[in-house]
Amino acid sequence: MSRNFLIVDPEEGIETLKALASPVRVGILKLLHQQGPMNVNAVAAAMDMPQSSISANVQSLEDAGLIRTETQRAKKGNQKICHPLFEEVLVMFKKDNTATKDNVIEVAMPLGLYTSCEVTAPCGLCSTAGIIGLLDVPDTFLDPGRMTAGLIWFTRGYVEYKFPNNTKLLNTQVNAVEFSMELSSEVPGTAADWPSDITFSINQIDIGTWTSPGDFGDQRGVYTPDWWKLKGSQYGKLKSVRVTQEGTFVDGLKMSPVSLKDLDLGAHKSIRFRIGVKDSARHPGGINIFGRGFGNYDQDIIMRLTTDR
Repeated sequence: MSRNFLIVDPEEGIETLKALASPVRVGILKLLHQQGPMNVNAVAAAMDMPQSSISANVQSLEDAGLIRTETQRAKKGNQKICHPLFEEVLVMFKKDNTATKDNVIEVAMPLGLYTSCEVTAPCGLCSTAGIIGLLDVPDTFLDPGRMTAGLIWFTRGYVEYKFPNNTKLLNTQVNAVEFSMELSSEVPGTAADWPSDITFSINQIDIGTWTSPGDFGDQRGVYTPDWWKLKGSQYGKLKSVRVTQEGTFVDGLKMSPVSLKDLDLGAHKSIRFRIGVKDSARHPGGINIFGRGFGNYDQDIIMRLTTDR
């Protein structure tokens, strides 16, 4: 299961909201999600509307980034095929999670605010108040309640977070990008000796793999709520993954030769950070990601950009 989400800040995404403020355009999106990619004529026929009206609305959706189109040859001339891009659109005011100190820009991303995911069971999410949705049902990762998640776990797959590349706004260069998060392996119950190869990527480029030694449950996590049973994962290890001109480092130790030059961050408006366990992993031991209210560190996933000024 692979799903994509679009998060719209009403203060910045006015054009997207305008595109969604039309029953016709919403109808087009619903039709594409139900039927899959369609050409404009087929959409017009299904909605019993003139082709010219549908074409204008399709253009509005494409301009807003809600669909993509491609031109293909048809029996008579060319046809425009419409593809939906997002299964879920969330309207959310951004918190003031950005702090700039000297030449470091820091952004804290809540655990449940991933923009794309693909997971396999056993899996689940919970907030400090309780379990979110159903355990071991991958579709639960689409539950809107995920926004309150403080702990997520799965066996294979990934979650991906879309961070803003604020260096473009400040017209500066990136000297290093760092991500900090609390992680452990995942096994039914817990097991201190349960290795898992956890892979990190930025903008779809794998930057390295760290092997978690186990799933820790020997004692309750400092922030883990009392209702969470001791037989469940309690805490992880706080890991720092940093990419510089010299390569990629985990906790200061070189993990791979992938450098900032390979990432070319200046060409991207956003920085998409993915955490997961691959099907091809030598140690496919699952993953726990701890956020606020769980584990030993009570923190979101944090990105730090070190700039040249």
